Amino acid sequence: MKHIRKAPKAGPQHRCSSVSICGFLLPGYGLALALCLIGLSAPARDTNLTDRFEPALRAYHEHTRTNPPPTGRFESGIRERLAADRTNPPPRGAILFIGSSIFKQWTNVVADMAPLPVFNRAFGGSRTSDILERLDQLVLPYAPKVIVYYAGSNDINNREPAAAIFGRIHDFERRVHAKLPNTRIVFVAIDRAPQKRERWDVVDAANSLVRDYCAVTPRLTFVDLNPVTHDQQGEPRLELYRDDKLHFQPAAYVEFTAVIKPILQDTWAEVGPGRK
Repeated sequence: MKHIRKAPKAGPQHRCSSVSICGFLLPGYGLALALCLIGLSAPARDTNLTDRFEPALRAYHEHTRTNPPPTGRFESGIRERLAADRTNPPPRGAILFIGSSIFKQWTNVVADMAPLPVFNRAFGGSRTSDILERLDQLVLPYAPKVIVYYAGSNDINNREPAAAIFGRIHDFERRVHAKLPNTRIVFVAIDRAPQKRERWDVVDAANSLVRDYCAVTPRLTFVDLNPVTHDQQGEPRLELYRDDKLHFQPAAYVEFTAVIKPILQDTWAEVGPGRK
């Protein structure tokens, strides 16, 4: 299944029909069109199309060779989380939210997504490399049928290039589907936060790579929330941000729910109990 979802600008919610052409506004880029093709079975990976990601992946591997990411970060917090899960384990085969503080601070996500079987294992400060490192601890043991992923903001602050961010997201997808081939993954675009304005070009480049990869790869969905966090001129809606101009006020999560929940409802109807 392939989805590309662009959140509507602030205003009434809209959704793609099962096969539709959806018009949307990219912040600062004018009118664009995306073909949202939603099928019961995913097409095979098109190797001719995926060839175009090879330069970015080569750049990622070279960057990793010369700038290896740190390992073992957040060890005490991860150990505490795993210990709590042994006492009170989350549901297997459910919907997992994973990522950095943008999701960690979504404290009402379980209630917001109810009655969908959602649980949250995001951890603040994490980069895409941390999510990848903790995959065997925080993702695969739960065998989620759906993963909702937000990371990359802290990579931007660490001055990581777009290719490295995309490469780690690509590796996350490949490793998940090697173990859980039917799991759906929803990648949420990196926010063009006011705090990152000088690196919006990197944010846009990373988002573009991930969006294009989702468009040609089965079982992936790309969701861009920037149209609800920014106005028609592409400027951030500052009332949705905390004083650090990075993290979000509760009102932002209300808007996120309006976009993400219908997507998860549609996806869960396809992969939930009784579905293969």
